[in-house]
Amino acid sequence: MDFGVLGPIAAWQDGKSVPVGGPRQRCVLGVLLVELGKEVTVERLIDLLWDGDPPRTARSIIQVQVSHLRRSFPGLIQTTAGGYLAQTDPDQVDLHRFRNLAARAQERGVTEEATVLWEEALACWRGQPFSGTGSELLWYTVCQPLLEERWAAVTAWAEVDFALGNHVELAARLTPLVRKDPLRERLHFLLISALYRSGQRLTALSTFHEVRKALAEELGVDPGRDVMELYERMLHDHDTDSVAEAAREEPPETASPPAKAETVSPGLSDGQSAHNDLPRNDLPRDIPDFTGREADLDRILEIGARGEERAEVCVITGPGGTGKTTLAIHAAHRLADRYPDAQLFVDLYGHTVDQEPVTARTALASLLRAIGVAPGAIPDDTDERAALWRASLAGKRVLVVLDNAATSRQVLPLLSAAAGSLTIVTSRHDLAGLSGTRYVALGMLDTETSVDLLTAVLGVERVGREPDAVRRVVALCGGLPLALRIVAGRMLSRPRWTFRHVEERLGQQHRRFHELRIEGQSVEAVFELSFQSLNAEQRETFLRLGLMIGGSVDLYGAAALIDRDPPDADDLIQELVSVCLVDEQGVDLYRFHDLIGAYARHRAFQELDEEEIAESRRRLGAYYLRAAQRATEWLGPRAHDYVVEEPADSRYREEWRSQTEALEWFDKHRENLASMVGYYAESRQGRNAWQLAHALWRFYARYGQTELWLSTHEQALDASRADDDDMGSAVTLVGLGIAHCLSGRLDSALALLEEAREIFVRLGDESGVIRVVANLAVVYERMGRYEKSAAALSRTVDYAVSTQDRALEAIQRTNLGVLHQAMGNFDEAVRQCEAVLRIADGASTSDQAVALRTLGEVNTRRGDYATAREQLERALRFFLDSSDTTGEIYTRNNLGCVLRETGDIEGALAAHRLALELGEKTAQRSAEAEVLNDLAVTYARAGRYAEARSSHEEALDLARDRNERYAEAKALAGLAALPASTVPADEARSLLSEAAEIFAELGVPEAQEAAGELKRREG
Repeated sequence: MDFGVLGPIAAWQDGKSVPVGGPRQRCVLGVLLVELGKEVTVERLIDLLWDGDPPRTARSIIQVQVSHLRRSFPGLIQTTAGGYLAQTDPDQVDLHRFRNLAARAQERGVTEEATVLWEEALACWRGQPFSGTGSELLWYTVCQPLLEERWAAVTAWAEVDFALGNHVELAARLTPLVRKDPLRERLHFLLISALYRSGQRLTALSTFHEVRKALAEELGVDPGRDVMELYERMLHDHDTDSVAEAAREEPPETASPPAKAETVSPGLSDGQSAHNDLPRNDLPRDIPDFTGREADLDRILEIGARGEERAEVCVITGPGGTGKTTLAIHAAHRLADRYPDAQLFVDLYGHTVDQEPVTARTALASLLRAIGVAPGAIPDDTDERAALWRASLAGKRVLVVLDNAATSRQVLPLLSAAAGSLTIVTSRHDLAGLSGTRYVALGMLDTETSVDLLTAVLGVERVGREPDAVRRVVALCGGLPLALRIVAGRMLSRPRWTFRHVEERLGQQHRRFHELRIEGQSVEAVFELSFQSLNAEQRETFLRLGLMIGGSVDLYGAAALIDRDPPDADDLIQELVSVCLVDEQGVDLYRFHDLIGAYARHRAFQELDEEEIAESRRRLGAYYLRAAQRATEWLGPRAHDYVVEEPADSRYREEWRSQTEALEWFDKHRENLASMVGYYAESRQGRNAWQLAHALWRFYARYGQTELWLSTHEQALDASRADDDDMGSAVTLVGLGIAHCLSGRLDSALALLEEAREIFVRLGDESGVIRVVANLAVVYERMGRYEKSAAALSRTVDYAVSTQDRALEAIQRTNLGVLHQAMGNFDEAVRQCEAVLRIADGASTSDQAVALRTLGEVNTRRGDYATAREQLERALRFFLDSSDTTGEIYTRNNLGCVLRETGDIEGALAAHRLALELGEKTAQRSAEAEVLNDLAVTYARAGRYAEARSSHEEALDLARDRNERYAEAKALAGLAALPASTVPADEARSLLSEAAEIFAELGVPEAQEAAGELKRREG
């Protein structure tokens, strides 16, 4: 039985066609045959058939298709642990027969036998692979790579046929082939050369113009240097042998184009060189819409504008697609006048499809010919060529662009030693072996520059129509210039396309790389070249890093992903940093550029099996979970005692010596940790999800990261409920309740905490119940239900004393002191706070700071401003040392009140404003209404009544929105106290009446004051 995938999926028995089935069945068979002898998972088949949007019955449909295929082709398909594999003689499948013939042809070199083998290989093709089957993803991941193999074979056959002198036949056979893909530039070069070599000069010139027109219309570029020099030679050089020499890739001399015929003087003796009256200028065309990179361009121009004391070398590095060549060429054109003796350009093919990197020996031959050295005078030895190159440039000002370099070794012999010369090198590697070099490292374009690039290509009007959609498209392109130019190119040829439409196409993860390709250019192909240049260890590291959860990973997390000790992992990752595939954000912190990360994930899921992927991510998750548990211990005692079941390898253990270091770790990973909770929830690891979420809430609370707090806990709650995990649900409900409370959603907080209490009661978990009661006390206090709050806090203090939990006692006495201060029970507030300061073995620094702050507030209310200031300043030092922004906000505001009462109005205003700015900066908004009310009072004391009214009104809106009753009443009373010129008397009485009612309901001292004032005004 023979099978075919290089065209419509087919099968033959003794030369007769055998039915294969419908499109889905053909697709399944084709994929298994492409991966002959390898497992194809069911998930992979589902993706290829339905483009990531399968029906619920997809797995069953696959099973049915396989069953039918087994009946048609007994013994072909085997079941594996995760899917299926096809097993048959490779020569019975046209694809593998094609590959075998191509490999044999490659081994034969430039021989007639090789030509025959190449032709046999190409004869295996019957048309478009998988014609009429599959999905976009199938085309993108399977069909397109197969077609590229075919074009590579066509090119290799044409190279051999040309070298053997079969010019007439080659021209006839290439003409229809190249019209199928007009952007295959090497084939056009061979076709034009074959036409010219066979005496068809006019046809060759006509073909050149067709190629030039096609490239201009499709990509807005001219043909490459090889084709342009061939055209010049056809116009001016009637020696067809030189054309044949240019086309032949016979190592080492002919890998780069020879010099123009005019540059060589026929009378030169060995070792001599001659120059035309006009200097040699090989620079490719500068693009007219060069945009951005101003700082990088200025750096290169500054290097090029230096004096004549040394030979300058500038290396431009960066990932593929960042515009290194474009920048180098643009800078070279700007600098051309400073280098009048020559401006040379050599493509070293460091990362080029179907092209081995040019050796230094070959590049030197090309450069020497370019400056006029006769071919016969060029030595054979590389070192001798390098010496001649350096000697020939002595006393001359020459600019050389070495594009697409692979290694330092490739570049070093090509560097000029002549003072006043400039060599610009572009490379995806950092070329650390080049000493005395100036480096320009290219990153991605920022949003504004990316928009400018699109505007330069598409025009102001089109880009200006959809500013928001434009920015979203820019974000999806990740600021990669190649991606942006591909988008711009596609939109230029499709005037009806909107940016919203492009956004939708790019937003589909499985289609993104499909969208980011245009004939002759592909983001994926650029990344693929870099990937293929890696060794096996580097590839494995790259793929494993592609499995990271979140946008970055530190050294310990990376070591966990790739299952190496941190020092070994560091060595491997630094190798990827050196080739610009990984960014080093900070010390031991790594990330991918967005599109490189997408490519890494795509390749990882292609090349690693499900078990490998799951195990890598399990190790990373274990590191995050254990580290978060240890780090959160620096922020306060764990509220619930439970066993963390996920083991962590001690090799990946992060250690902290202070609370500051633990906070820095949380800050560095805040997004990654949230993503890890999401991963756990999505992969049905509910216990890990809620335990990690619970380890994060103190950090999120401290820095006002409410959105992350809510999202992690909501996901963890869903996962816990799906697992019927009551403990996980209860613990997470408490965390959600606290988050809603601090966000001002007090009714929601109350409901969530009551639900958590019911579960803890059902579980018989008394400590859990007490934690809920303590948090209910906070909600009650915010709602102005002070008596209920005091009762709840007293219960928690009693529990802490009975269980000898000194830490819990300190926390709850602190809260009780704050509450009594608000209620005006100053003696009780002082008693509770002083008790906290005496609990030396249990009270945390934070508890002591809050106690001091509360004592400072009490003394402010009592008029003892000197003592109050001393206590508040001591508290502030504690909060600053522990990076407690919430405590700092309240304390600075309270200091503002003290300064106001002691006559320092400007100092008071500065303190209030700083408190507001801190809240804005860190998203800590819980104190905002209180601070605005105190700021308003200070404004009023300064006679700035309009500003006082504005601040009170803003506080009133916030308090009502958050149901903060005390702050609401304070704002109403403050407005009522302003002069009649600011708040009319009738309005003021109404406001004061409302305030008095709320104060009375709360049972605070202000109730009596407000009632007395209201009576006075009404009387």
